[in-house]
Amino acid sequence: MLDDYNIDKLNPGPNPYAKELKKQITIKISPFIIDYFKQEAIETGIPYQTLINLYLAECVKEKKKIEVNWS
Repeated sequence: MLDDYNIDKLNPGPNPYAKELKKQITIKISPFIIDYFKQEAIETGIPYQTLINLYLAECVKEKKKIEVNWS
């Protein structure tokens, strides 16, 4: 079967999805936040990590600013 492949005719190019690849990181998130997204995952059928990513992507898209009030 491998004789059927002609590697010389392959035209490899850049991966069109390379800019969409996700980077694995380590982040500390409060348990109640994880629980919230896990519950949302159950209700929507979307994995909780994907939901977190979608929410953060929306924040970036809308250029949401973080409001911190320490008092």
